[in-house]
Amino acid sequence: MGNSIKGFSKDLAIDLGTCNTLIVMEGMGVVVDEPSVVAVQRGHGGLLGEVLAVGQEASDMVGRTPSNIVAVQPLKGGVISDFRMCEEMLRHFITLANGKGGFFKPRILACVPHGVTEVEKRAVYESARAAGGREVYLLSEPLAAALGAGLPVMEPTGSMIIDIGGGTTEIAVISMGAIVKATSLKVAGDQMDASIVSYLKENHGLIIGDKTAEHIKREIGCAIPHDKPISATIKGRDSNTGIPKQIAISSVEIGQALAGPIRMILQGIQRTLASTPPELSGDLHTRGIVLCGGGSLLYGIDTLISETTKVDCARNSEPLQCVAKGAGLALEDPFLLNRVALA
Repeated sequence: MGNSIKGFSKDLAIDLGTCNTLIVMEGMGVVVDEPSVVAVQRGHGGLLGEVLAVGQEASDMVGRTPSNIVAVQPLKGGVISDFRMCEEMLRHFITLANGKGGFFKPRILACVPHGVTEVEKRAVYESARAAGGREVYLLSEPLAAALGAGLPVMEPTGSMIIDIGGGTTEIAVISMGAIVKATSLKVAGDQMDASIVSYLKENHGLIIGDKTAEHIKREIGCAIPHDKPISATIKGRDSNTGIPKQIAISSVEIGQALAGPIRMILQGIQRTLASTPPELSGDLHTRGIVLCGGGSLLYGIDTLISETTKVDCARNSEPLQCVAKGAGLALEDPFLLNRVALA
């Protein structure tokens, strides 16, 4: 997937996320940060036809379109589920990025979850090439996140990163530029949203959409109880009558709804720590764990991880940009890129 590493301008590093796609342009930082959504006209026989909108404009249509317009998320669980839509989305975002700095075909460094199959890696590679990449390189997401978080990943010392994204949670122990132990879970922000949707339907007879669930998670979601519970008013549809309905709900109940996904993430962290070599485990107790990704913004998740593992855990100051920034750093340094790029 590209053996020669050359220094060309206008190169792009892409964090191709289930929920959001971020693009870093060399020397310019993040130039694109858009939802990973494509709005498509449904044609005859239910086939998807003309692309109507991409990114934020398409995301705004979710749940508000007639039946002949479909909002598609081209990635599920961190991997491509719709190749054509992913290609269309990437082409749009690459055009947006190039509009800020040029019109030449760029080299592209795209990030993929740890442990993806060769078929899944090839799908990302081919999609990036089809969208206009001159050369395409792939980088493991947890390694990119660790680079973006400023961890000393090239040194002979252990560093641990936990990236709770939309489709996957990436947990990795890194040393000397390589992942020593890692766990990739298809339990992350999307699963938390689904748990909220399910909880409200089962316990309050209220049907809501994923976007509403995400808003609730951000507003009153919690991994540990607040000192003083907070509440929010939620609007949706009554599951029995079908008419509009609104309820008041507290952070205590949303915490209960999120308990399942959070427990699975904690179990993944514990499994990774249990399999880490003793010397590196000692480094982790000294250096602590770094948390990033949108899920790291959940109230109390860092505290809960610290209490569960007995290892200090702190959220990075720019948790949403760690993967993209790390990929950008690798793209700008040919020697680093040669060390960390996937074969």
